[in-house]
Amino acid sequence: MSSSHFFLPLTIFLLLFNQIFSSPSQKPLVLPLKNTLGSRPHGFHRDSDLFSTSAVAARGVSAGAAATNKLAFHHNVTLTVSLSVGSPPQNVTMVLDTGSELSWLHCKKGPNINSVFVPQISKSYKPVPCSSPICRTRTQDLNIPASCDPSKLCHVAVSYADASSIEGNLASDNLVIGSSSRPGFLFGCMDSGFSSNAEEDSKTTGLMGMNRGSLSFVSQMGVPKFSYCISGFDSSGVLLLGEARFSWLRGLSYTPLIIKTDRLPYFDRVAYTVQLEGIRVGNKMLNLPKSAFVPDHTGAGQTMVDSGTQFTFLLGPVYTALRNEFLQQTRGVLRVYEDSNFVFQGAMDLCFRVGGTSQAIFSNLPRVSLMFQGAEMSVSGDRLLYRVPGMNKGSDSVYCFTFGNSDLLGIEAFVIGNHHQQNVWMEFDLVKSRVGFAEIRCDVAGQRLGMGL
Repeated sequence: MSSSHFFLPLTIFLLLFNQIFSSPSQKPLVLPLKNTLGSRPHGFHRDSDLFSTSAVAARGVSAGAAATNKLAFHHNVTLTVSLSVGSPPQNVTMVLDTGSELSWLHCKKGPNINSVFVPQISKSYKPVPCSSPICRTRTQDLNIPASCDPSKLCHVAVSYADASSIEGNLASDNLVIGSSSRPGFLFGCMDSGFSSNAEEDSKTTGLMGMNRGSLSFVSQMGVPKFSYCISGFDSSGVLLLGEARFSWLRGLSYTPLIIKTDRLPYFDRVAYTVQLEGIRVGNKMLNLPKSAFVPDHTGAGQTMVDSGTQFTFLLGPVYTALRNEFLQQTRGVLRVYEDSNFVFQGAMDLCFRVGGTSQAIFSNLPRVSLMFQGAEMSVSGDRLLYRVPGMNKGSDSVYCFTFGNSDLLGIEAFVIGNHHQQNVWMEFDLVKSRVGFAEIRCDVAGQRLGMGL
């Protein structure tokens, strides 16, 4: 999201499985639900140097059985959870970002910062000195190296592709989730920065990094597995951290995570990277060699599964092949919106004029299948087109193809966004280093989990 925030109103509920917090026999903790819109505290969440250095595999992961806590959170592109930090606890709202490692909180009020964590009133708050091994070793995979500030504290900074940035000190404090506390949680206590969308960013206190890096939330908490399921019917969904064993959840197909230990200029080592091997439109495979989907010697061309990016972006040659085939197969069904100057959100240049009953048109669209190593993800119907908000041509609405060109965004990667993960159970297994998915009615899954969706 380089120049604008993608708004996807999506109320989601969080189930947290973790043996750290409670015994397996403990009943789930149900907290009040919060359904308000927010925004991730930055634009397209990949680092400004485009997937430079990243951390190695998650540390401290355990495969043991876990109990269940339910936490309130809302969703707008990413998942936002309300919790508490400090002693006494201060309520904060953090955006869960699967594409980031460092969790951080605003620690200083500003013109557009309404929610902050105040470290001065927390008895358990501890800034990390720059002489600490934590500062030297745990931050080595951040895109901007940690440094020593004038107070000899560990200074951390994060920048994003839309020119947003934030900086402050690495610190630790109690992280309170429901009725349980996690002491010594490491995060950035940020006191300065620049936002490309200050109005939206003012709605949250910070960000919770969810990738596989050593400082991420899942690594620090020792979460062995997490899943999410985003409904395409009623803007609801479910996110689970930990083991998901349900009799009605069957038939997951798995594709292995691509693990690289070498540092490459354009490869994010702690992203959820899988191997895309081909794309099928209807019954026709695109005539592309598998090498078109394989990262090169610089790491450019990795495929990342990302809940924090709305749409799916493909490298230029692959996008062009898909675009041409989709156009070919939808002649007589869709009418192209002819405006060479219009590119939706900077990367989506295939749009259509749609009038009348759109559902009838959606049902006649060819299915687009993403072929991964050992698994397949299909995109069909209304997930193939996205209505441009507030844009009409006469009596027609303007819809754009939900695959975009990575080259137009300056991204050296394939990114599988959350729009194409709707009504798919997505499982991220950090122990077995794999991603699993299966088509399912996510609204029904929420009902079966007793979420009242």
